[in-house]
Amino acid sequence: MPAMPWWLLALPFAAGACLSLQAGINGQLARHLSSVMAASLISFAVGTLLLFAVTAAQRELPAVGAFRGLHWWHWIGGFLGAFFIFTATLAGPRIGALLFMALVLAGQLSAATVLDHFGWAGFRQSPISLGKVAGLLLIFGGVWMIRRG
Repeated sequence: MPAMPWWLLALPFAAGACLSLQAGINGQLARHLSSVMAASLISFAVGTLLLFAVTAAQRELPAVGAFRGLHWWHWIGGFLGAFFIFTATLAGPRIGALLFMALVLAGQLSAATVLDHFGWAGFRQSPISLGKVAGLLLIFGGVWMIRRG
């Protein structure tokens, strides 16, 4: 396997670090607006505007015809993102950044294990192994330890 550029490893690490901050900021916004849904909408709208501006600046906006042939499941990525933003805004401030992110990580890695095992959603197929199950159990043990506090 060829060596990966350092930034390809640093970028997901930085994105993960930003999730905790995002949950806290959105929680504060929700408190200020007295609405988790409004705060989630503002967060998603700001992100959408930024992505639109960058995509337009790079002249990568797809033609209308590019949308033909998309399947229903191509559209649920936005729903999943909105679900995460809503959940982070609602739960993050209430349970704390560490427990929230530990649970997010446990959920991500559990789903990733299944996705890799079956090769779903375009991921390279990689069967579940005893080592992967042991790693997941350690993650869940960490969630339990963090919860106990």
